[in-house]
Amino acid sequence: MGQTRRQFLKNMSIMSAALSIPSFLVAKQETNGSNVDVSSWKISGSHWGAIRAKVENGKVVDVKAFEYDKYPTEMINGIKGLIYSESRIRYPMVRLDWLKDRQNSDKSKRGDNRFVRVSWQQAIDLFYDELERVQKDYGPWALHTGLVGWRTTGQFHSCGNHMIRAIAMHGNSVGTTGDYSTGAGQVILPYVLGSSEVYSQGTSWEIILKDSENIIFWASDPVKNLQVGWNCETHEAYKYLEELKEKVAAKGVNVICVDPVKSKTKNYLGCEQQYINPQTDVPFMLALAHVLYTEKLYDADFLDTYTIGFEKFLPYLLGESEDKVAKTPEWAEKICGISADKIREFARMLAGKRTQFIFGWAIQRQQHGEQPYWMGAVLASMLGQIGLPGGGISYAHHYSSIGVPESGAAMPGSFPLNLDEGQTPKYPSTDYKGYSSSIPVARLTDALLNPGETIDANGKKVVYSPLKMAIFTGCNQWHRQSERNKMKAAFQKLETIVSVNYSWTATCRFSDIVLPACTPFERNDIDAYGSYSNRGVIAMQKLVEPMFESRSDFEIFRDLCSRFGKEKEFSRGMDEMQWVEQLYEECRQANQGKFDMPAFAEFWEKGYVLFPEGKPWVRHAEFREDPELNALGTPSGLIEIFSNKIASYGYEDCKGHPMWFEKAERSHGGPKSEKYHFWLQSVHPDKRLHSQLCESKELRETYTIQGREPLFINPEDAKNAGIAHGDLVRVYNDRGQAIVGAHVSDNFPAGILRLQEGAWFSPLDETVGSIDTYGDPNTMTLDIGSSSLAQAVSANTCLVNIEKYQGEAPAANGFTGPIEVTL
Repeated sequence: MGQTRRQFLKNMSIMSAALSIPSFLVAKQETNGSNVDVSSWKISGSHWGAIRAKVENGKVVDVKAFEYDKYPTEMINGIKGLIYSESRIRYPMVRLDWLKDRQNSDKSKRGDNRFVRVSWQQAIDLFYDELERVQKDYGPWALHTGLVGWRTTGQFHSCGNHMIRAIAMHGNSVGTTGDYSTGAGQVILPYVLGSSEVYSQGTSWEIILKDSENIIFWASDPVKNLQVGWNCETHEAYKYLEELKEKVAAKGVNVICVDPVKSKTKNYLGCEQQYINPQTDVPFMLALAHVLYTEKLYDADFLDTYTIGFEKFLPYLLGESEDKVAKTPEWAEKICGISADKIREFARMLAGKRTQFIFGWAIQRQQHGEQPYWMGAVLASMLGQIGLPGGGISYAHHYSSIGVPESGAAMPGSFPLNLDEGQTPKYPSTDYKGYSSSIPVARLTDALLNPGETIDANGKKVVYSPLKMAIFTGCNQWHRQSERNKMKAAFQKLETIVSVNYSWTATCRFSDIVLPACTPFERNDIDAYGSYSNRGVIAMQKLVEPMFESRSDFEIFRDLCSRFGKEKEFSRGMDEMQWVEQLYEECRQANQGKFDMPAFAEFWEKGYVLFPEGKPWVRHAEFREDPELNALGTPSGLIEIFSNKIASYGYEDCKGHPMWFEKAERSHGGPKSEKYHFWLQSVHPDKRLHSQLCESKELRETYTIQGREPLFINPEDAKNAGIAHGDLVRVYNDRGQAIVGAHVSDNFPAGILRLQEGAWFSPLDETVGSIDTYGDPNTMTLDIGSSSLAQAVSANTCLVNIEKYQGEAPAANGFTGPIEVTL
């Protein structure tokens, strides 16, 4: 997901005119940057959008949206709270027991939050000594470098790049493959459609609005999720959603949200919802395919020309294969909770008009999460509209304003991730002793608990090494991984853990050496404005000096490299502003002759350069026009309904074509539903980016209940449990328990709860099984691989029970930082 230069179309006019700010965003016109004297306000960027900040006496006193952001999110109101959070890491800290006994410390005390303040010199020395010890005593197989995550914005201060480059200059390590957001999707889709799709530009919204007759938001909530972006977000996609809302009201398009709950998108658009039992999308899809086939509503010519393997899938669909079960609407009705008649009606509706499927990422974050994405591609192929304007399938229109046309401008590069040509590590050994040099990212806990075990993953064998040391930066490992109590046990296997962050997350709490990084608002940088639209370049001007003793990641890892004589190799002999200027000037040169960009000094003073809008585009249009000349990246070059390659792996939980697999636990009559009665949905949050901004007290207080994360619950379920809106609730299963606040809402049907992920894990103490005092859903989620193919996260395969919390609840303890002690 690192930003690379991209060449696109050319010569267009400046940003489109302002449209009214939609009601679903709280930011109002009077808070928009267009009403400020920009000469007295500094400019910066964030995942939540570009901002203007007023600084008085060295402190940020006000934040407003960038004047070209016409749909700002209220998340920018959390920036001051982030900078001045009580959770800020003030000084380098070392865990008490580790400082006394180093690698021989009492690891059961990891998480007790007792830390000793040390100097920067001592902290970097300890960090370096551990790297030396691990490489000398063990080798590269013993060191884990944890990177994947939503690092702070900025092309130069790309914290993960700094860490990976610096550690690589010292020696090799065990890395990861995949990510937590789209782990199953990004593995299965290259086999089916030839690319990951989940991070690919999609058909332009303009074309969807013009040509689609049916728009199916399948487990997709763009109104909620488009508030954030990988780079500095423009929020341009909201103008198209506003137009879509008007079109729905005028009955000019049929929009349906397939979702167990009434999403923010459904409520904003005023469109239809098709309820479905959680985790049963595949039976619904199979039944739709059965109707399309048996009623001859499918496009046989498209299947013959652009796909392979339909004839091998058909026996399974019709019940003529091993299981002898026809995937009829009557069969599906008992599983997915949609009547057989409604399934037939839905299938006929799809076939009768130009249909655009828009999938979200949530349904692939479950056990067998590969299957709904694969089956979605089969449905789209049967309709025969892939590559047509307003038809086909998308897996990413909820992300980073995908669907907004690309400007065609080159974007600035980033600080290098890898070593330069000719550079070699201090310890060049690549002898991993038969262990794997990378593991699927969601299997880290298993790797720690089961050293030496061999697993299947994407056609290969992965052998877990007995890891001794781990380094985390640019990610909050104790937010993204499932099953916290399992993590507690697993992290006791490590001898040393190093974390670099600006806030005292649970990852810091469970580390040994914690180094305070500065926030993105305390250093200078540049960023792409628009991750996919490439709408401009934003200056990220330092708003305030780094708080306390925090340093930029660049300074931290340059200092580390100085310990083994590679400081100049790491930095290429340049400082922060030299790097920022070089990245800008390289971008300017790449755009020369296509787009005018001022010299760096002029750009830095103004704070931004904007590129015009791009031209509309249809995904897969080239493939449809000529499937031989523009073949897909699959082995056959075609859409693979049956994959011979996957079939050759022999996996029992992911075979050669999409299938329905029962889950380890599933509500509404599924496994374990007699013991645990509620499905726990852990979605992307509405008012933060994963765990980022959870530490911003002012913003957090706009949604918490009695200082806890809100648990969204159906009114009847709440009544039956004796719970009223605003009560404290214990949510639990055999994996963990948490205290949350009841938010009663009829957006959620019976048997379904929502607890937004990213809530800071706040255990009462370090012991395995202690209650989480704030409300992290991953305290309860299931940590198993999606399948032998992707080995991705399965967090949405999760059942729980609830009860009204009795007695006096302990305070939520996750936001106050470490307990500082002395030796």
